[in-house]
Amino acid sequence: MASLGYRCAAPDLRGFGDTDMVETPTGYTSLHVVGDLIGLLDTIAADEEKVFVVGHDWGAITAWHLCLFRPDRVKALVNLSVPFSPRNPKRKPIDGLRALYGDDYYICRFQEAEAIEAEFADIGIARVLKEFLTYRKPGPLYLPKGKGFGHSNVDAPIDLPSWLSEEEYNYYVRKYEKTGFKGALNYYRNLDLNWELTAPWTGAKIKVPVKFIVGDLDLTYNAPGVKDYIHKGGLKRDVPLLKDVVVIKGAGHFVHEERIEEVNKHIHDFFRQQTRTDTIRICSTASVLLPIVLVCFYVLLGWLTTDRAVNAPHS
Repeated sequence: MASLGYRCAAPDLRGFGDTDMVETPTGYTSLHVVGDLIGLLDTIAADEEKVFVVGHDWGAITAWHLCLFRPDRVKALVNLSVPFSPRNPKRKPIDGLRALYGDDYYICRFQEAEAIEAEFADIGIARVLKEFLTYRKPGPLYLPKGKGFGHSNVDAPIDLPSWLSEEEYNYYVRKYEKTGFKGALNYYRNLDLNWELTAPWTGAKIKVPVKFIVGDLDLTYNAPGVKDYIHKGGLKRDVPLLKDVVVIKGAGHFVHEERIEEVNKHIHDFFRQQTRTDTIRICSTASVLLPIVLVCFYVLLGWLTTDRAVNAPHS
């Protein structure tokens, strides 16, 4: 995107990479993280009323919340992998996931503070990252207690996909060796607290122009009810300025890595449609967020792949 004339910012969200680790587990709510992004925008894009945003996975969730809480700061959004999820006032998220998938579902296992960190430590950071980064099954991910990722041969070699170089993989390993997984896991552990805190936004719509991109092999796209929600009017109802939905055939969860040129073209074409004065853009990943372009990507099936650190306020 930078080569196309955008000024891009890809911040490490709190708990990731070189950004501060907030020790309080409840310091990773969407309100905290969106607050960090607003502070970042006030610093690096003080003269910009609005910016373009790109998000993937937890970066996409953060981008949805940025648009929900502060639509006045967003010019347009391209989100990947995770569609908007309107708040259900009748059921907390973890209760719903546990009822649907059971206790071994990865998000349910992530609620077990210290226990899942200990299991990941036994497996090893490098192996855990390789397991997540190579996961391409469209079905749900389970982490049976004490059985790692459920393989009969836990030492079987795992080949990196063609889109992921050894250099990039080793970069992720170094960063997680520094931070551990606690920061990343705390995002999942605040799902129910996010649900409580966002009660005032029950029924609220996303009111910025949006393009949504997903791979047809992505586990999020193949979750029960998601395809119907995306294609049969639910997403358009909750995101009334939704302009386009792109389903990329043969692509998995890390669609922005697997199909770099295709995804970048979709992003550029959409932003160019929104304005002919492309001076600043934002992107978000767990994979990144900023326009200038703010980019938010999250790599732990919600992790961040970024190269810019911010000082997150401790709360």
